[in-house]
Amino acid sequence: MQNIRFKRVESSISTPDGDKFWFDRYSQGSNRVLIVSHGLEGHSRRPYVLGMVSRAIDEGWDVVAWNYRGCGGRANNKLQSYHSGSIDDLSLLIDHVDSMGYQNIALCGFSIGGNKTLLYLGRDRNQVNNKISAAVTFSVPCDLVSSSEVLAKPINRIYMKNFLASLYEKLKLKAEMFPGQVSLDGFKKIKTFADFDGRYTAPMNGFTSALDYWVQSSCLPHIPNINIPTLLVSSLDDPFLSERCFPFEEAKQNSSFFFRPLKKGGHVGFGAKGST
Repeated sequence: MQNIRFKRVESSISTPDGDKFWFDRYSQGSNRVLIVSHGLEGHSRRPYVLGMVSRAIDEGWDVVAWNYRGCGGRANNKLQSYHSGSIDDLSLLIDHVDSMGYQNIALCGFSIGGNKTLLYLGRDRNQVNNKISAAVTFSVPCDLVSSSEVLAKPINRIYMKNFLASLYEKLKLKAEMFPGQVSLDGFKKIKTFADFDGRYTAPMNGFTSALDYWVQSSCLPHIPNINIPTLLVSSLDDPFLSERCFPFEEAKQNSSFFFRPLKKGGHVGFGAKGST
């Protein structure tokens, strides 16, 4: 990541509901900018994000890498923070970046950041900023229902343990900020996203259940509506993804959407030669 030659400037955006999120901007005076969205419990300075920042800078782009609410070491001030289907903040960020005077905006998303990106592009094409020229996404759980089922398998227990440990620390802070609204009783019994999303994510964000949250937040049904050149790269050995997360048919039917499956690479773990 030593290739990042330009100063990082950190800024924040206030949201209409009285909250705030932060982003890093790397500027070299380009008229093109790439907006990068990180994965679950990630942040704007994760190695995979900085790798993309470095490559984009080398190609002559400015870059904005953002943190979802509650990510990047800063707590947000609302009960809810972020989830896989929340795209209002992404839309707000895109319009804010547009106001900086860029002529060309491209999007990049990793994992749930990719889900957010594809959801933004496909859910309502009339709301997509007209400066956006292209998008690239990686390791996207396009179908959250089946992806959650895959993550619940015993082989993925270590991944779930790490995710839940990170989420638990944030919930402890929420419990302090909002006494009586967040209970941590019995949290150790939570082993899967079905448990966690059913108890926390869904009710905190206005969904009736974990299933309702997953169905409404999955980008897969909206891929046919994408009309901006968009690439999805996923590894067929990704332990987080189900077969429904590999949109072969959607790519065949949409001339603006391209799916590149790799034989190896895991989850956001590309880079080795011969992996295609």
